[in-house]
Amino acid sequence: MVAANTKLFEPILDRTGAINSVVELGSNIGLNLLSLQALLPSAQLDGVEINARAFAELERIPGVTAHHSSINDFQTNETWDLAFTKTVLIHLDPETLGAAYEKLHAISRRFILVAEYYSPTPVEIDYRGHAGKLFKRDFAGEILDRFSDLELVDYGFVYHRDEFPQDDVNWFLMEKQR
Repeated sequence: MVAANTKLFEPILDRTGAINSVVELGSNIGLNLLSLQALLPSAQLDGVEINARAFAELERIPGVTAHHSSINDFQTNETWDLAFTKTVLIHLDPETLGAAYEKLHAISRRFILVAEYYSPTPVEIDYRGHAGKLFKRDFAGEILDRFSDLELVDYGFVYHRDEFPQDDVNWFLMEKQR
């Protein structure tokens, strides 16, 4: 999975230029941050994770600062060059997405990246036999509509049959305009 994540992040980082700090909202055990650590060895890396067991794994990664919190409860005055989510927004109650978008925007100094399942119209998907646990929508479009200072820099898709699969994830890189 780390190799697949590295392959996902390479073209994204090609579009950003220098990145000195990254925060991931919903880091789980830190596989995305491990990939970014390999690609950005001198960058400050932070991860925010609500699940106690996943957080315990995340805080064991040398060089990563782990924060045990939900996305919406995460409190900080710090900003990072890149703030991102990867397959996290899809699991949030649609009623809470606005607050998550606000958090991403507030903690991003320059770039916001969302790598999520895409649908042009919101749709709920059965998730392992449970309702209300997985949603596809145009997360990036909603973020761009909400914040006039953001511009879409690039986007892409990683197919589940790729050499380095990502479960059909669409990614969108947005930049704050100065």
